Amino acid sequence: MTETNQDDARVQALRGVIERVNAWQETAPDGTIREELDKALQEAGVTLTEEQQERVTEQISRQEEVDVDLLAAHSGEGGPA
Repeated sequence: MTETNQDDARVQALRGVIERVNAWQETAPDGTIREELDKALQEAGVTLTEEQQERVTEQISRQEEVDVDLLAAHSGEGGPA
């Protein structure tokens, strides 16, 4: 798989994870959001750094939009599981 295809696959996987957690957890407490995020990332085969996971959890908790392209752009900070 080329690097571009891997990047595209990572972005698609992250979008799916964020959409899933947003839809399921819009009003859930942070701990539950984080648990669902961890589960969704594992199932998608994608990893994020601890800092990225905390930031995404906070954004979802505040019902803010998560910039998946920016998140995926930092491929050195996390990657495929």
